[in-house]
Amino acid sequence: QRYTIKSFLLLLQWNIVKQIMEEAVTRKFVHEDSSHIVSFCAAVEACVLHGLKRRAAGFLRSNKIAALFMKVGKSFAPAEELCRKAQELEQIIESKRTQSMPNQDSVRRLPRLSSLSPQVVRNLWIRTALFQKVLDKIVLYLVENSSKFYEKEAILMDPVDGPILASLLVGPCALEYTKMKTADHFWTDPSADELVQRHRIHSGHCRQDSPTKRPALCIQKRHSSSSIEERPSPSPSARDYVESLHQNNRATLLFGKNNVLVQPRDDMEAIPGYLSLHQTADIMTLKWTPNQLMNGSVGDLDYEHSVYWDYAMTIRLEEIVYLHCHQQGSGGTVVLVSQDGIQRPPLRFPRGGHLLQFLSCLENGLLPHGQLDPPLWSQRGKGKVFPKLRNKCSQGSSDSVSDKEEDEATDYVFRILFPNSQSEFGKHYGGHFDLYAVSLCRAPLKLLCDQMKYQIISRAFYGWLAYCRQLSTVRTHLSALVNHTIVAPDVPCDAFTGLTAEVWQRFLQDCTAYNEQELLRLVYFGGVDPSLRKEVWPFLLGHYQFGMSESDRKEVGVDEQVRAYYEQTMSEWLGCEAIVRQREKEQHAAALAKCLSVSASVDNPNPVQRMMHHDSSISNEVFESVEEVDQIETEPKSKEAKQVPKIPNGGALPNGTSSPDSGHPSSRNFSVTSGLSDRSLSTEDSTDTTPKNITGTPPQLAPAPQSPVKAHEEELGADSPKAQPPQELLDMYTMNLHRIEKDVQRCDRNYWYFTPANLEKLRNIMCSYIWQHLEIGYVQGMCDLLAPLLVILDDEAMAFSCFTELMKRMNQNFPHGGGMDTQFANMRSLIQILDSELFELMHQNGDYTHFYFCYRWFLLDLKRELVYDDVFAVWETIWAAKYASSGHFVLFIALALVEVYRDIILENNMDFTDIIKFFNEMAEHHNSKQILTLARELVCKVQTLIENK
Repeated sequence: QRYTIKSFLLLLQWNIVKQIMEEAVTRKFVHEDSSHIVSFCAAVEACVLHGLKRRAAGFLRSNKIAALFMKVGKSFAPAEELCRKAQELEQIIESKRTQSMPNQDSVRRLPRLSSLSPQVVRNLWIRTALFQKVLDKIVLYLVENSSKFYEKEAILMDPVDGPILASLLVGPCALEYTKMKTADHFWTDPSADELVQRHRIHSGHCRQDSPTKRPALCIQKRHSSSSIEERPSPSPSARDYVESLHQNNRATLLFGKNNVLVQPRDDMEAIPGYLSLHQTADIMTLKWTPNQLMNGSVGDLDYEHSVYWDYAMTIRLEEIVYLHCHQQGSGGTVVLVSQDGIQRPPLRFPRGGHLLQFLSCLENGLLPHGQLDPPLWSQRGKGKVFPKLRNKCSQGSSDSVSDKEEDEATDYVFRILFPNSQSEFGKHYGGHFDLYAVSLCRAPLKLLCDQMKYQIISRAFYGWLAYCRQLSTVRTHLSALVNHTIVAPDVPCDAFTGLTAEVWQRFLQDCTAYNEQELLRLVYFGGVDPSLRKEVWPFLLGHYQFGMSESDRKEVGVDEQVRAYYEQTMSEWLGCEAIVRQREKEQHAAALAKCLSVSASVDNPNPVQRMMHHDSSISNEVFESVEEVDQIETEPKSKEAKQVPKIPNGGALPNGTSSPDSGHPSSRNFSVTSGLSDRSLSTEDSTDTTPKNITGTPPQLAPAPQSPVKAHEEELGADSPKAQPPQELLDMYTMNLHRIEKDVQRCDRNYWYFTPANLEKLRNIMCSYIWQHLEIGYVQGMCDLLAPLLVILDDEAMAFSCFTELMKRMNQNFPHGGGMDTQFANMRSLIQILDSELFELMHQNGDYTHFYFCYRWFLLDLKRELVYDDVFAVWETIWAAKYASSGHFVLFIALALVEVYRDIILENNMDFTDIIKFFNEMAEHHNSKQILTLARELVCKVQTLIENK
């Protein structure tokens, strides 16, 4: 019982630490009020108090942790400082309870502590130690001095568990914790379902005739009637805007100055505001925000709908051509002139060198792609200074050099240049420079109109050129992703009804009634009637050919050959498994005997139990008890056995972090080239899209791959006595067997079909497939692809054949295939052409256009993203699409999955971690019919672009 408690506490602690570290990665911060933190503190307290001596906890103290830490603080400095801070917080909480007047420092802390739950207050000392980053040090001190504080059975007294617990706390103590989003944490950082609900509410009130305009979410949290906070909370868009003015991980703050005056309108006075210069990649943005918005208070006006939002300015520096600078005694003024000649409101800097500092930061930000003309000068020890220009008033006395020529000019005109792209710059902006110069010289109106006409024609030309280049990209890079023939859903008949029982019966009675292309078109647009899937799927996957009648299939003996081949394969790997089990049994028995002999000479109260506990922690993938060894002895081991040995309990590990249900499939793979035949099912050409010959034998049987056992027997010779498989083959099979057993036990265990008997079928099929493909080996995720096939077909041999056909296409997506990079590149090209706005957001927000968040979608054909009934419909559409529209239809489904939520992604300005979190939470909540419809539309859109219609 003691071992059980210790193991449970340690495992609980490990799981909570894992959750905290995952939260820190996906959310970029850990909230102090997170439920993970509450659970973490409670688990640490339970571990620290386990086996604590009474005198160490204090006889009369109700808070044993406080008593323990205070005793440690007498000899350990970090604990002493912790005790002082924790006692201060306890006094503040107590003063709030008694409604007494706290000191000024307590007033600042009260709002922070007002939301603490009783559980948080109970674990206050552990929380304080965690946030002060000394919890790991204190626990390590307790481990090193455990004999002073703990009984023998305590966790911290254990020479293994104690250091493990201390090391587990290092990670959480290194994180940063925040209280920034306490009041509206669940509102500003909502779940995926909450975002979808908000979008539905919001989109219902938006106009549908303007799809390009997507306003941000403007729903405010409703305060309860008991809330004493009267100040309204700003909308997410307002809050995000104000937060973006500061330094953040998406943009670099180059310059910031408060109290810069701007006169937004002629009928009002200049108002002060905050001027900031931000740089994102090669783009610089200038922002000016009224002080009223920076303070978050506008008197009686609603913060979100304040008129001051109309005065805020966001200017892209790439749109600015000239900067007119005027030095004045009270400061300086800058007027920005854009490409179209429009002047922005003057920016009036306060007294001091702020104008020159702004220009210096702007010049540094333009480098190396651009510069100011003329450039600022650098003076040793003084920094940047204005260039010395001759004053215009001295032009009249050109015959002599006067003192006026040495005076510095008070007005400057700077131009933004891009020396590395002067040709493009001249093409795009030359018209503006000429227009500005002509207006200064007061040229005739006709010449001014000619310049404007030239600029309009120039922009139209470059827009047309960009469109042509885009179309060329589509034809060059995307033409291989779709079929060039567009299949209509209503010709010759409406295909949205799908493949019905009536159509299928007519086809079975007369194979000439419908050709293969027509049946595939029906499946592509309308799917297969659920009652027909068991009969139709073998045709879709290539086990049968559409042109073969039932009599033809019986004559060829397709099913009989597959079943005989499957049983032969099973008998081979079952014989190998029997050898593996016997060896593991002998090794286990030898290790047990050795431990018993060693423990006999040592005073050990229970050596058998200790050995079993120790050995199971090392090799618990196969056995957990001696009874399981005896059970395996009764299992069939000969090649003639048709029944697969029962999976021992030790083969199914408890739920852990490596479970395929908890994240992305593992990328582990093993390949062996020596001692095996290089002929396998996976080496067939998977890119062939032409219908197969209907008169020959099935492709999986012509020729059948040579099994590893037969290859070994041929090497020994026909007259040689039958020997055991080589050690290399046994080791390779053992490695794959253990992985298969783990994944089979965890595969869709909540689905009604997977009873122990059907899980055994799943294991038989997977072992048979891997036995014929040991050079590839088992990779986590293959069970996910096999499971739906077994659910529909409910036949081992048939599922084995269909799974073999399916893996011809899917094998390339696994790590040994190397096809995932191609999927990501194609996805990038598709979204760049079909949705440039969303692509630009992905590029700017940390550049996650690598589309790694789609990894699981491509690896498993979106099996983890949908419920089982939707998986059936999506898979059969993918198989039929190869001939009806695209052999890469899963790409368009993935793109449709992103496009369905594009407005939510844009409105919430999601970055890489946001989009991973969103789609992980949305798994099995998608509308598959909507996604398939949009995917078919996207295919048709690409086909239309290629044909230039």
